[in-house]
Amino acid sequence: MKKIFQGAVIMLALALFIGACQPAATASEQQNPQVQNTQSLDTQSQINTAVAQTIEAQNQIGTAVALTTEAQFTATPSATPFTIPTLTPFVISTPTNKPSSGGGGAPAKADYSCDIIRLRPTAYAEYLHDQEFDIKMTVVNNGARAWYAGYDLKYSGGAKMTTTTLIELPAMKPGAQHEVVLDARAPSQLGDQTMTWMVQGQLCFGYVTITVK
Repeated sequence: MKKIFQGAVIMLALALFIGACQPAATASEQQNPQVQNTQSLDTQSQINTAVAQTIEAQNQIGTAVALTTEAQFTATPSATPFTIPTLTPFVISTPTNKPSSGGGGAPAKADYSCDIIRLRPTAYAEYLHDQEFDIKMTVVNNGARAWYAGYDLKYSGGAKMTTTTLIELPAMKPGAQHEVVLDARAPSQLGDQTMTWMVQGQLCFGYVTITVK
């Protein structure tokens, strides 16, 4: 299409150039009307031919433009409508099988177990330094089996407020209790002081805490 347009421009320019390049009439030719008329007709004919060729070139340009536009329109793919996908609802499945319920009740007791209860003095009881007092505690056999005689209750850690650091416990059946009473003295160090006790085998622990003033 670009080449056709350039050709039309060249032909139009050529027509104008032909008109401009016509030889100037001589004095005799200017005085002869027949000669002037012949020259005018030749020039007009050339101009008409150039104009006709220019119009034809313009028509060709218009046709080429129309064909190009139609080709571009045809080459453009038709738009495909956008389809919204169907959403599948999320379903939470509920299990139909329920776990079978096991037997209830308390867990089975350990064969050997104990507890230390009724500790005295109560926590943070106040004593003067070097003041004498009694430590009391009760050992309970809460295991499934009886103890033989000779299980030890012994000092485990902290401030030593008694001279006795080990007591032999008697034979004890399950559920039996044994109270221990010890002579004690408040340490000279001020503040909170704790003495810890343990039954042999780390079966259970007990402690006494006092405040020394």
